[in-house]
Amino acid sequence: EFLHVDDMADACVFLMEQGYSDGLVNIGCGKDLTIAELAETLRRVVGFEGELVYDTTMADGTPRKLLDTGKISQMGWRPSYTLEEGLGQTYQWFVDHYQESRL
Repeated sequence: EFLHVDDMADACVFLMEQGYSDGLVNIGCGKDLTIAELAETLRRVVGFEGELVYDTTMADGTPRKLLDTGKISQMGWRPSYTLEEGLGQTYQWFVDHYQESRL
């Protein structure tokens, strides 16, 4: 499960503004994805047109680790960024700054 840092900060402020003090709260997007889905998303974001090759001799990855975000969702909070939007922003920042650092 991935969460944009701005959404994490927003959720923390949301909880403080609500005066929440009733124990732990999971903050997340409530969606997990496979390594293959992550790779496909990254491929779209960066415009990679090559083939993705998976090493099937290796383990399938981690077991599902999805947070129960029901408590904060019931309070009305939702993340603003999708994974693709967050990756897109990060990639664009890298492209812009990588060029600057090479001058």
